[in-house]
Amino acid sequence: MSTEPGKTRRAILQSAATAIAAPAFLSAQGTNNEIRVGIIGIGGRGSNLLKRIVQVPNVRVVAVCDIDPEAQDEASKIAERDKPDVMAEYRKLLDRKDIDAVFVVTPVDLHKEMAMAALEVHKHLYLEKPLGNSPEEVKAVFEAAKKSRGQLQTGFQLRYDPPRVAAIRHIHEGGIGKIAYMQGNRHTGDLPREKEWLFDASRSGNSIVEQAVHIMDLMNWAMKTHPLRAIGSGGINVYHDEPPGRTTYDNYVVIYEYPGDVRLTFTHIYIDPGGFTGVSEKIWGSEYAIDLPTGTKYKLEAQKRVKAEPERLDWDQSGDDMTLRAVKGFFQHARDNSEPFNNATYGKYATLMAIMGRTAIEEKRAVTWDEVDI
Repeated sequence: MSTEPGKTRRAILQSAATAIAAPAFLSAQGTNNEIRVGIIGIGGRGSNLLKRIVQVPNVRVVAVCDIDPEAQDEASKIAERDKPDVMAEYRKLLDRKDIDAVFVVTPVDLHKEMAMAALEVHKHLYLEKPLGNSPEEVKAVFEAAKKSRGQLQTGFQLRYDPPRVAAIRHIHEGGIGKIAYMQGNRHTGDLPREKEWLFDASRSGNSIVEQAVHIMDLMNWAMKTHPLRAIGSGGINVYHDEPPGRTTYDNYVVIYEYPGDVRLTFTHIYIDPGGFTGVSEKIWGSEYAIDLPTGTKYKLEAQKRVKAEPERLDWDQSGDDMTLRAVKGFFQHARDNSEPFNNATYGKYATLMAIMGRTAIEEKRAVTWDEVDI
């Protein structure tokens, strides 16, 4: 590998990682290259995204939408510089001609309706995960994205995390040998009790659809495809009727089978004490095993029980957090009308994968991809 004058190998590798996370774009519809934005849903995640949106140059928030007056007030404060119009009816926001791009950050049961409405009027759309709550909803959003002149980017910000970007790229370059086995754990305390919809599986899709799609998307990205089959089990063992009417699991496990006889074991629990286990994503290959969140790999030593010396990959360790990188990436794709890195296809893969696992748990049987990819 040749180096450019004045650049070290490390600097070039860091630049490459940044390029993957934030591809450049060119022209915009707004004045002086400005992109005009509307956001629908300004709860916890919506506020988090809005705080990132207002940091991006040549972007102006012209409208914010939420049915909660307190959320409207919070959005007005965050975007005070832009003095956005405030409204409670999302269709009024989508009808505006002065909006180029829209963020939809609402509960899962509203994603299909709002995403389709945005895509049908050809807005560029940042849709928080997942695409929908059922195979039918996923298909409807996916088909709308194919017909729209706007680009759809799904809210998988882990794809913009520098160590994870470096790890997946290293896997694709053959750096760990052939993928043999994968494991993902999402172990945390319980979901925020004040967000009642999260505990209603008919609205959230259960925790596997609303939360687990992040890690499932990473594994699909590593494999460059979706799984073929799932088996699983789960339930509520600790938080019975907490909060009242709860139908969201507090623990479950799913085993996915990919092409090439590769398995992913995924466990998800909300009864994890702080500092006990946590969140992890690991992939084992024929030569090395790699930890995705830290971009660290370990050599496979057959028949030896010595601790492998870790090797940390190079990545950009300065600059924006992964959410800001994802937001900047969205605006870049909106400007040059290019397909996002985390596009509708990968959004479909991860969402249907989660639905496949949920079905396996609920129906206590093996479920195949053909059953959900309708």
